[in-house]
Amino acid sequence: MHFDLIIVGGGPIGMVCGIEAKKGGLHYLILEKGALVNSLFHFPANMTFFSTSLLLEIGDVPFISHADKPTRTEALEYYRRIATAWQLPIHLYETVTAIKRQQTGFSVTSDKSLYTCDQVIVATGFYDQFISLRVPGENLSKVKHYYDEAHPYYQQKLAVIGAGNSACDVALECWQKGAQVTLIVRGPQLKETIKYWIRPNIDNRIKDQSIRAYFNAKLVEIKDRSLIIWQDGQLHELENDFVLAMTGYLPDYAFLSSMGVLLNTDEHRTPVYHEDTLESNIPGLYLAGVLIGGMKTNKWFIENTRDHGKKIVDHILFKRQK
Repeated sequence: MHFDLIIVGGGPIGMVCGIEAKKGGLHYLILEKGALVNSLFHFPANMTFFSTSLLLEIGDVPFISHADKPTRTEALEYYRRIATAWQLPIHLYETVTAIKRQQTGFSVTSDKSLYTCDQVIVATGFYDQFISLRVPGENLSKVKHYYDEAHPYYQQKLAVIGAGNSACDVALECWQKGAQVTLIVRGPQLKETIKYWIRPNIDNRIKDQSIRAYFNAKLVEIKDRSLIIWQDGQLHELENDFVLAMTGYLPDYAFLSSMGVLLNTDEHRTPVYHEDTLESNIPGLYLAGVLIGGMKTNKWFIENTRDHGKKIVDHILFKRQK
Protein backbone atom coordinates (compact mmCIF):
# COMPACT_ATOMS: atom_id res chain seq x y z
CA MET A 1 0.00 0.00 0.00
CA HIS A 2 2.99 2.31 -0.48
CA PHE A 3 2.97 4.72 -3.43
CA ASP A 4 5.32 7.27 -4.88
CA LEU A 5 2.40 9.69 -5.01
CA ILE A 6 -1.17 9.91 -3.76
CA ILE A 7 -3.51 12.45 -5.35
CA VAL A 8 -6.50 13.58 -3.29
CA GLY A 9 -9.32 14.66 -5.59
CA GLY A 10 -10.62 13.06 -8.78
CA GLY A 11 -11.63 16.21 -10.63
CA PRO A 12 -10.13 17.38 -13.94
CA ILE A 13 -6.97 18.71 -12.28
CA GLY A 14 -6.53 15.62 -10.10
CA MET A 15 -6.79 13.62 -13.33
CA VAL A 16 -4.23 15.90 -15.00
CA CYS A 17 -1.85 15.20 -12.11
CA GLY A 18 -2.48 11.47 -12.56
CA ILE A 19 -1.75 11.66 -16.28
CA GLU A 20 1.54 13.47 -15.66
CA ALA A 21 2.44 10.97 -12.93
CA LYS A 22 1.87 8.12 -15.38
CA LYS A 23 4.02 9.86 -18.00
CA GLY A 24 6.74 10.21 -15.37
CA GLY A 25 6.64 6.55 -14.43
CA LEU A 26 5.42 7.15 -10.88
CA HIS A 27 3.49 4.55 -8.88
CA TYR A 28 0.44 6.56 -7.85
CA LEU A 29 -3.20 6.46 -6.75
CA ILE A 30 -6.08 8.95 -6.98
CA LEU A 31 -8.59 9.05 -4.11
CA GLU A 32 -11.97 10.73 -4.71
CA LYS A 33 -14.67 11.02 -2.06
CA GLY A 34 -17.52 11.04 -4.57
CA ALA A 35 -18.13 10.29 -8.23
CA LEU A 36 -15.57 10.98 -10.93
CA VAL A 37 -15.30 14.78 -11.38
CA ASN A 38 -17.68 15.03 -8.44
CA SER A 39 -17.97 18.83 -8.49
CA LEU A 40 -18.96 18.88 -12.17
CA PHE A 41 -21.47 16.12 -11.49
CA HIS A 42 -23.21 18.41 -8.97
CA PHE A 43 -23.42 21.34 -11.39
CA PRO A 44 -26.95 22.23 -12.62
CA ALA A 45 -28.32 19.56 -14.94
CA ASN A 46 -28.77 21.93 -17.90
CA MET A 47 -25.61 23.97 -17.35
CA THR A 48 -23.43 25.14 -20.22
CA PHE A 49 -19.80 25.96 -19.45
CA PHE A 50 -18.48 29.51 -19.82
CA SER A 51 -15.28 27.99 -21.29
CA THR A 52 -14.92 26.40 -24.70
CA SER A 53 -14.34 22.68 -25.04
CA LEU A 54 -10.81 23.41 -26.28
CA LEU A 55 -9.93 25.08 -22.97
CA LEU A 56 -11.28 22.10 -20.99
CA GLU A 57 -9.18 19.51 -22.82
CA ILE A 58 -6.65 17.46 -20.85
CA GLY A 59 -4.41 14.47 -21.53
CA ASP A 60 -3.96 15.21 -25.25
CA VAL A 61 -7.49 13.91 -25.92
CA PRO A 62 -9.70 16.21 -28.07
CA PHE A 63 -12.96 17.39 -26.47
CA ILE A 64 -15.60 17.42 -29.20
CA SER A 65 -18.89 19.11 -28.29
CA HIS A 66 -21.96 20.02 -30.32
CA ALA A 67 -21.48 23.73 -29.67
CA ASP A 68 -18.46 25.88 -28.91
CA LYS A 69 -19.25 25.76 -25.19
CA PRO A 70 -20.00 22.26 -23.94
CA THR A 71 -22.77 21.14 -21.63
CA ARG A 72 -22.39 19.43 -18.28
CA THR A 73 -23.46 16.12 -19.85
CA GLU A 74 -20.79 16.42 -22.54
CA ALA A 75 -18.14 17.25 -19.95
CA LEU A 76 -19.01 14.22 -17.81
CA GLU A 77 -18.78 11.99 -20.88
CA TYR A 78 -15.44 13.53 -21.86
CA TYR A 79 -13.80 13.06 -18.46
CA ARG A 80 -15.05 9.47 -18.27
CA ARG A 81 -13.31 8.86 -21.58
CA ILE A 82 -10.13 10.44 -20.20
CA ALA A 83 -10.13 8.14 -17.15
CA THR A 84 -10.66 5.10 -19.37
CA ALA A 85 -8.18 6.08 -22.10
CA TRP A 86 -5.39 6.74 -19.60
CA GLN A 87 -6.42 3.85 -17.31
CA LEU A 88 -6.16 6.12 -14.30
CA PRO A 89 -6.08 4.25 -10.96
CA ILE A 90 -8.92 6.02 -9.15
CA HIS A 91 -10.69 4.88 -5.99
CA LEU A 92 -14.14 6.53 -6.11
CA TYR A 93 -16.33 7.07 -3.05
CA GLU A 94 -13.32 6.88 -0.75
CA THR A 95 -12.94 9.87 1.56
CA VAL A 96 -9.52 10.92 2.83
CA THR A 97 -9.83 11.76 6.52
CA ALA A 98 -6.22 12.53 7.47
CA ILE A 99 -2.82 13.19 5.93
CA LYS A 100 0.15 13.12 8.31
CA ARG A 101 3.80 13.93 7.67
CA GLN A 102 6.01 11.04 8.73
CA GLN A 103 9.76 10.88 9.21
CA THR A 104 9.93 9.84 5.57
CA GLY A 105 6.91 10.57 3.43
CA PHE A 106 3.26 10.63 4.48
CA SER A 107 0.52 8.47 5.86
CA VAL A 108 -2.87 8.91 4.19
CA THR A 109 -5.92 7.64 6.04
CA SER A 110 -9.26 7.16 4.31
CA ASP A 111 -12.60 5.79 5.42
CA LYS A 112 -11.62 2.51 3.73
CA SER A 113 -7.88 2.04 4.11
CA LEU A 114 -4.47 3.34 5.20
CA TYR A 115 -1.73 4.21 2.72
CA THR A 116 1.81 5.54 2.81
CA CYS A 117 3.48 7.57 0.09
CA ASP A 118 6.47 9.76 -0.66
CA GLN A 119 4.48 12.76 -1.91
CA VAL A 120 0.90 14.01 -1.81
CA ILE A 121 -1.06 16.28 -4.13
CA VAL A 122 -4.23 17.86 -2.74
CA ALA A 123 -6.60 18.88 -5.56
CA THR A 124 -9.91 19.03 -3.70
CA GLY A 125 -11.24 22.30 -5.13
CA PHE A 126 -13.86 24.21 -3.18
CA TYR A 127 -17.29 23.34 -4.58
CA ASP A 128 -18.01 20.77 -1.85
CA GLN A 129 -17.87 23.40 0.90
CA PHE A 130 -20.70 25.96 0.78
CA ILE A 131 -20.69 29.21 2.73
CA SER A 132 -23.29 28.86 5.44
CA LEU A 133 -26.06 31.40 5.92
CA ARG A 134 -25.75 31.00 9.71
CA VAL A 135 -29.38 31.79 10.42
CA PRO A 136 -32.11 29.84 12.23
CA GLY A 137 -33.95 27.55 9.84
CA GLU A 138 -31.05 26.95 7.47
CA ASN A 139 -31.37 23.21 8.07
CA LEU A 140 -34.97 23.07 6.87
CA SER A 141 -35.50 20.74 3.91
CA LYS A 142 -36.71 23.63 1.75
CA VAL A 143 -33.25 25.26 1.87
CA LYS A 144 -30.68 24.17 -0.72
CA HIS A 145 -27.10 25.32 -1.34
CA TYR A 146 -26.82 23.59 -4.71
CA TYR A 147 -29.04 24.20 -7.71
CA ASP A 148 -30.07 21.41 -10.06
CA GLU A 149 -32.98 22.52 -12.23
CA ALA A 150 -35.93 24.92 -12.26
CA HIS A 151 -38.86 22.53 -12.58
CA PRO A 152 -39.44 21.90 -8.83
CA TYR A 153 -40.00 25.64 -8.28
CA TYR A 154 -42.77 26.12 -10.82
CA GLN A 155 -45.53 28.27 -9.24
CA GLN A 156 -43.58 28.34 -5.97
CA LYS A 157 -42.43 31.36 -3.99
CA LEU A 158 -38.67 31.06 -4.34
CA ALA A 159 -36.05 33.16 -2.56
CA VAL A 160 -32.59 33.27 -4.12
CA ILE A 161 -29.85 34.49 -1.79
CA GLY A 162 -26.77 36.04 -3.39
CA ALA A 163 -25.47 38.75 -5.70
CA GLY A 164 -23.16 36.91 -8.11
CA ASN A 165 -23.43 35.07 -11.40
CA SER A 166 -24.84 31.90 -9.87
CA ALA A 167 -27.60 33.76 -8.04
CA CYS A 168 -28.57 35.75 -11.13
CA ASP A 169 -28.48 32.68 -13.37
CA VAL A 170 -30.68 30.73 -10.97
CA ALA A 171 -33.11 33.62 -10.46
CA LEU A 172 -33.56 34.11 -14.21
CA GLU A 173 -33.92 30.44 -15.10
CA CYS A 174 -36.45 29.76 -12.34
CA TRP A 175 -38.44 32.90 -13.23
CA GLN A 176 -38.51 31.80 -16.89
CA LYS A 177 -39.87 28.42 -15.79
CA GLY A 178 -42.71 29.93 -13.78
CA ALA A 179 -41.37 30.49 -10.27
CA GLN A 180 -42.22 33.60 -8.24
CA VAL A 181 -38.67 34.76 -7.57
CA THR A 182 -37.38 37.08 -4.88
CA LEU A 183 -33.69 37.99 -4.90
CA ILE A 184 -32.15 38.89 -1.54
CA VAL A 185 -28.86 40.78 -1.72
CA ARG A 186 -26.76 41.75 1.29
CA GLY A 187 -25.10 44.72 -0.44
CA PRO A 188 -26.46 47.78 -2.25
CA GLN A 189 -26.23 46.21 -5.72
CA LEU A 190 -25.39 43.09 -7.69
CA LYS A 191 -21.70 42.28 -8.05
CA GLU A 192 -19.76 44.13 -10.72
CA THR A 193 -18.46 40.77 -11.98
CA ILE A 194 -21.85 39.69 -13.36
CA LYS A 195 -21.30 38.28 -16.88
CA TYR A 196 -22.06 40.78 -19.64
CA TRP A 197 -24.67 38.50 -21.23
CA ILE A 198 -26.52 38.09 -17.91
CA ARG A 199 -26.46 41.70 -16.68
CA PRO A 200 -29.08 43.31 -19.00
CA ASN A 201 -31.62 40.54 -18.43
CA ILE A 202 -31.39 40.49 -14.63
CA ASP A 203 -31.36 44.32 -14.44
CA ASN A 204 -34.49 44.54 -16.59
CA ARG A 205 -36.33 41.84 -14.64
CA ILE A 206 -35.59 43.67 -11.39
CA LYS A 207 -36.60 47.00 -12.90
CA ASP A 208 -39.98 45.73 -14.09
CA GLN A 209 -40.36 43.77 -10.82
CA SER A 210 -40.77 40.44 -12.57
CA ILE A 211 -38.10 39.45 -10.07
CA ARG A 212 -38.49 41.24 -6.77
CA ALA A 213 -35.13 42.31 -5.34
CA TYR A 214 -34.28 43.40 -1.80
CA PHE A 215 -30.93 45.20 -1.55
CA ASN A 216 -29.05 46.00 1.67
CA ALA A 217 -31.09 43.16 3.12
CA LYS A 218 -30.00 40.77 5.84
CA LEU A 219 -31.62 37.35 6.17
CA VAL A 220 -32.63 36.90 9.80
CA GLU A 221 -34.61 33.66 9.92
CA ILE A 222 -36.07 30.98 7.66
CA LYS A 223 -39.47 29.61 8.68
CA ASP A 224 -41.58 26.80 7.25
CA ARG A 225 -43.70 29.13 5.13
CA SER A 226 -41.88 32.46 5.26
CA LEU A 227 -38.61 34.38 5.59
CA ILE A 228 -37.66 37.19 7.95
CA ILE A 229 -35.31 39.83 6.52
CA TRP A 230 -33.93 43.08 7.94
CA GLN A 231 -33.87 46.05 5.60
CA ASP A 232 -33.75 49.81 6.19
CA GLY A 233 -34.15 49.40 9.93
CA GLN A 234 -37.26 47.24 9.64
CA LEU A 235 -38.11 43.55 9.77
CA HIS A 236 -40.05 42.16 6.81
CA GLU A 237 -41.75 38.78 6.63
CA LEU A 238 -41.98 37.33 3.12
CA GLU A 239 -44.08 34.38 2.09
CA ASN A 240 -41.76 31.60 0.94
CA ASP A 241 -41.80 27.98 -0.22
CA PHE A 242 -38.13 27.37 -1.11
CA VAL A 243 -34.74 28.98 -0.57
CA LEU A 244 -31.75 28.62 -2.90
CA ALA A 245 -28.66 29.94 -1.12
CA MET A 246 -26.20 30.87 -3.88
CA THR A 247 -23.75 32.32 -1.37
CA GLY A 248 -20.60 30.77 -2.77
CA TYR A 249 -18.13 28.09 -1.77
CA LEU A 250 -14.76 27.85 -0.07
CA PRO A 251 -11.86 25.43 0.35
CA ASP A 252 -11.94 22.92 3.19
CA TYR A 253 -9.79 25.01 5.51
CA ALA A 254 -10.19 22.56 8.39
CA PHE A 255 -8.68 19.82 6.23
CA LEU A 256 -5.79 22.07 5.15
CA SER A 257 -5.15 23.07 8.74
CA SER A 258 -5.15 19.44 9.90
CA MET A 259 -2.30 18.76 7.45
CA GLY A 260 -0.33 21.77 8.67
CA VAL A 261 -0.77 23.86 5.52
CA LEU A 262 -0.33 27.55 6.36
CA LEU A 263 -2.54 30.34 5.05
CA ASN A 264 -1.49 33.77 3.87
CA THR A 265 -2.83 36.74 5.80
CA ASP A 266 -4.48 38.25 2.71
CA GLU A 267 -8.22 38.76 2.51
CA HIS A 268 -8.61 35.70 0.27
CA ARG A 269 -7.00 33.31 2.80
CA THR A 270 -4.90 31.70 0.10
CA PRO A 271 -2.80 28.72 1.18
CA VAL A 272 0.98 29.05 1.21
CA TYR A 273 2.63 27.45 -1.82
CA HIS A 274 5.59 27.97 -4.15
CA GLU A 275 4.37 29.46 -7.44
CA ASP A 276 6.84 27.55 -9.62
CA THR A 277 6.41 24.10 -8.07
CA LEU A 278 3.06 24.36 -6.19
CA GLU A 279 4.72 22.76 -3.16
CA SER A 280 3.13 23.93 0.09
CA ASN A 281 5.00 24.92 3.24
CA ILE A 282 5.18 21.17 3.95
CA PRO A 283 7.91 19.53 1.84
CA GLY A 284 6.44 16.89 -0.44
CA LEU A 285 2.84 18.12 -0.10
CA TYR A 286 1.57 19.94 -3.18
CA LEU A 287 -1.59 21.95 -3.90
CA ALA A 288 -3.22 21.90 -7.33
CA GLY A 289 -6.18 23.41 -9.11
CA VAL A 290 -8.59 26.07 -7.90
CA LEU A 291 -7.72 25.27 -4.28
CA ILE A 292 -4.73 27.62 -4.48
CA GLY A 293 -7.06 30.62 -4.88
CA GLY A 294 -8.54 30.34 -1.41
CA MET A 295 -11.64 32.52 -1.19
CA LYS A 296 -10.90 34.15 -4.54
CA THR A 297 -12.98 31.64 -6.43
CA ASN A 298 -13.23 33.66 -9.65
CA LYS A 299 -9.51 33.61 -10.50
CA TRP A 300 -8.62 29.96 -11.10
CA PHE A 301 -10.50 27.54 -13.35
CA ILE A 302 -9.82 24.29 -15.20
CA GLU A 303 -8.37 26.12 -18.18
CA ASN A 304 -5.69 28.08 -16.30
CA THR A 305 -4.65 25.29 -13.91
CA ARG A 306 -4.12 22.51 -16.46
CA ASP A 307 -0.34 23.01 -16.19
CA HIS A 308 -0.31 22.24 -12.46
CA GLY A 309 0.16 18.51 -12.95
CA LYS A 310 3.29 18.97 -15.07
CA LYS A 311 4.76 21.56 -12.71
CA ILE A 312 4.33 19.27 -9.72
CA VAL A 313 5.49 16.03 -11.34
CA ASP A 314 8.50 17.76 -12.90
CA HIS A 315 9.50 18.93 -9.42
CA ILE A 316 8.97 15.47 -7.92
CA LEU A 317 11.12 13.86 -10.62
CA PHE A 318 13.79 16.56 -10.19
CA LYS A 319 14.02 15.83 -6.46
CA ARG A 320 14.22 12.07 -7.08
CA GLN A 321 17.23 12.58 -9.34
CA LYS A 322 19.20 14.38 -6.63
